[in-house]
Amino acid sequence: MSPLYVGIMSGTSLDGIDITLCRFNDERRAECLDALCVPMPADLRQQLLDLCSPGGDELYLAGVAGNAWTRLAAQGVQQLLTQSQTAPEQVRAIGSHGQTVRHHPEQGFSLQIGSPSLLAELTGIDVIADFRSRDLAAGGQGAPLVPAFHQWLLSCPTQTRTLVNIGGFANLTVLRPGQPVAGFDSGPGNALMDNWTQRHTGLPYDANGDWARQGHPHQALLNRMLADPYFARSGPKSTGREYFHEAWLAAHLKHSPDIPAADVQATLAMLTATTIAQSVEHAARDSSELFVCGGGARNGHLMALLQQMLPAQIVQSTEVLGVSPDWMEAIAFAWLAWRFDQRLSGNLPSVTGASGERILGALYPA
Repeated sequence: MSPLYVGIMSGTSLDGIDITLCRFNDERRAECLDALCVPMPADLRQQLLDLCSPGGDELYLAGVAGNAWTRLAAQGVQQLLTQSQTAPEQVRAIGSHGQTVRHHPEQGFSLQIGSPSLLAELTGIDVIADFRSRDLAAGGQGAPLVPAFHQWLLSCPTQTRTLVNIGGFANLTVLRPGQPVAGFDSGPGNALMDNWTQRHTGLPYDANGDWARQGHPHQALLNRMLADPYFARSGPKSTGREYFHEAWLAAHLKHSPDIPAADVQATLAMLTATTIAQSVEHAARDSSELFVCGGGARNGHLMALLQQMLPAQIVQSTEVLGVSPDWMEAIAFAWLAWRFDQRLSGNLPSVTGASGERILGALYPA
């Protein structure tokens, strides 16, 4: 029986920590045996959000928040092993992404907090972490990393497939038979929509896009946002809260201060859908299917917008490929731990711009 690996992913949406129990084999098969999401406590979420922008006493605050995140992740691992009736000794390693608080590829660094040593101590399982640093050291963007997993698991020998992961931010993967994989961050996913929803409704996110559906997109606001130079850049490229944040939106809203809140939400949904659709049209015109994973796959309004904007594509969830859209990234980080264990590459230079394929990660023994 193939060894087991745990994958931990905590993304830019900051809604929770996704944890999966997986096994892989050399026949390009991935089996997700069990999974769960540990909700992010409101106080920890705010601490992590605060660390995404400059502030006082950052080193201390990052250390405290990183340890709190790690203890929450360890509790989740223990809960997952209990519900799946798996002993820690049966797990070869944990692949832990940590929590990104700063991502500056133009400066050659991306910072994920969350102590791998503490996680190994609390779970009694070896931890593989620090996945982005080697890619950055080789001249890459450090993101997105999931396209390597998409290629391994989901590439088709006869037709082009396009995947988009819509988390806090959206990243695209283009899988062409016999050609290097293309991939990059297209821009905002749910992050701006979630922040606006929380600010104006008190809800954590716009469930199914129902609030956005009630509003009317403001074309002038949309045009101003789409004029941002990031969207005109070709990949490899990556982004995050350091670039697209509340202040970025506020600067655009100054030109139209009286737009109803629901109309702003509708415009933000159009921004996400439009930038994804433009990326698909630019990078994957030969594709006829767009597979969506991440929280955006559960947003019916966003999925409908994508289908409307990409009439030549069949837009559907990765569920039809046998991979739950909720667990794709956590499975990918379990896979990265497996790849590290096998001493195999976990990155794709054509995606991040690194100088060559690398074994990503660092080992923190239990």
